[in-house]
Amino acid sequence: MQRVTIVGRPNVGKSSLLNRIAGRRISIVEPTAGVTRDRVAVTVEWQGRTLEVIDTGGLGLVDDHLLKEHVEAQIRVALAGSDAVLFVVDAKEGLVPMDETVAQELRRLSDRVHLVVNKVESRWEEYSVSDWFKLGFGEPIPVSANEGFGISDLLDHVVAHLPALADAEPELESDDVLRVAIVGKRNSGKSTLVNLLAGSQRVIVSDVPGTTRDAVDVEVAHGDQRLLLIDTAGMRKNSSIADAIEFYSQARAFEAIRRAHTVLHLFDVTEPISQVDKKIADFCVKHGKSVLIVGNKLDLAEELTADQWDDYIKQQLSGLWYCPVSFISALDGENVAPTLDVLFELRQQARTQIPTSRLNEVLQEARDQLRPKSRSLVPKLFYGTQIGTEPVSIVVFVNEPKLFRGVYERFLQRALQEAFGIGEVPIRLVFRRRDKVKLDP
Repeated sequence: MQRVTIVGRPNVGKSSLLNRIAGRRISIVEPTAGVTRDRVAVTVEWQGRTLEVIDTGGLGLVDDHLLKEHVEAQIRVALAGSDAVLFVVDAKEGLVPMDETVAQELRRLSDRVHLVVNKVESRWEEYSVSDWFKLGFGEPIPVSANEGFGISDLLDHVVAHLPALADAEPELESDDVLRVAIVGKRNSGKSTLVNLLAGSQRVIVSDVPGTTRDAVDVEVAHGDQRLLLIDTAGMRKNSSIADAIEFYSQARAFEAIRRAHTVLHLFDVTEPISQVDKKIADFCVKHGKSVLIVGNKLDLAEELTADQWDDYIKQQLSGLWYCPVSFISALDGENVAPTLDVLFELRQQARTQIPTSRLNEVLQEARDQLRPKSRSLVPKLFYGTQIGTEPVSIVVFVNEPKLFRGVYERFLQRALQEAFGIGEVPIRLVFRRRDKVKLDP
């Protein structure tokens, strides 16, 4: 896979360009300078090449939280490993001094720069084309990320100028890589954990709550296995969400949960489990996600026994009663490697294929233990068959589906989890009425 990095001063349309290339909304797009802080990456295919296209924070960003140095350090790391750099400028505003400052920095850091003039929404000849040659990167490439103009030509140009793939590694299919969404409330240590696993400052870490705004994908190795870590924005209560940017950040975090094979739900052991943690747990239950509950900042934790912690967590996050719990210190790496092993074990459980004959043996054994709610409401279970994995999904044919909601459903789920050694992942049961067969006279 070859890397293409998008850079430029704030608010020239870098995130819009990434979204247009990806064909879906990846980076947050909002008319506020400095919205993209971390590196946001997406994988695309073009003319037989697999490209990792990376959106970066704006060079020259100045904000109230002193994140400028963090953002620019991120950009330098991205450029160091890039096969091509897209330097984006704004056709409507024309050449401004900050563009020249960015150009000077890019000439020092990379010799693979392509100048992209964005927001070209009329005839190219109507713009001051000659101004862009002053930046020293040759023929500018006109595009409109909003309208889609010039995107194919841009990608053709980039691919034509990429270095040869002499030593390219074989591409991994998406299902060969375990996708893990790292979620939790603000400042629980998600980005610290991602950086520890990535072995570099891939995500900005700051004492300022809410530093991560996008869901950031980082692929890392664990032994001979691969993980795609999706670091998400820290969540807050709905009443505390300040603006549209934060709203979209939280929406992106929930989208990351939907994308993931497994969810790592991180909480700070020095603080009580919050309503935000409960909201995350409810969302994971609703979408049938395997979840590993992880307490961070182990070095600061109170001296509680494992049973005390387990009782407390299962009481607060009752919908995740079956999920395993681990404790780590993302700062110094304590217990992180064994925690990653659990993530792979959870996926193995969630991919379990159950033989139909054995499934029905367990269902019939469980059926014999069901107690009728009344003489007129007798639950009858006929047979079941597995219809999917991740989560393990089973359709069960019964006399009346509504009789099996609630207590009976949980009883059957636990019986199946115990029988097939999948007690740490959810089982989705779909109850369907078995229609009576009417024979022709």
